[in-house]
Amino acid sequence: MARKPNYSFERMERERQKAAKATERANAKRDQRERDRPAGETEGAAPDAPADDQ
Repeated sequence: MARKPNYSFERMERERQKAAKATERANAKRDQRERDRPAGETEGAAPDAPADDQ
């Protein structure tokens, strides 16, 4: 006799696998951007920003 289908569990498993794959891709993209970034560049800081000396 065939098993009774558990549609909600199967859907949750597909969504979990899809989320894990998306996270893996996002991490790979972030790592690639960090490797491609020039060595002296820092995150969020603008090197040519004017100073507020008043």
